[in-house]
This record gives sequence, structure tokens and C-alpha cells, in this order.
Amino acid sequence: MADLNLQNVAQRIDTVLDILVAGDYHSAIHNLEILKAELLVQSNREQSGEQGSPKSPWEI
Repeated sequence: MADLNLQNVAQRIDTVLDILVAGDYHSAIHNLEILKAELLVQSNREQSGEQGSPKSPWEI
């Protein structure tokens, strides 16, 4: 997930709900774990981008 697209996230959650309704709990949990991991990676990228590039020890 290169950019956080809320519509895409909502569609993926809807897909997981459909999987749950069908009774395939293992697949639903697996899909939620994948989505969670992708969202955490995106969140970490955004947080590191807000802090700017790390400064070298000799920079003030």
C-alpha cells in the first residue's frame, strides 16, 4: 500500500466482512493481519517523514 487510500481500506474491510459472513474465519483473520501490517508500515513511513532526515552526529 504505497499511499493511504481510505476508500481502498474501506473496500478491503468490506471484503473481510464478506469473508466472515461466509464463515471462513481463518482467511478473514489472515486478511486483517495483512491489512494491519500494511497500515503500520505506512504509519511508520509517515512518522519518519515528519521527523525529517536523521542528522549526522556533527550537525547542530
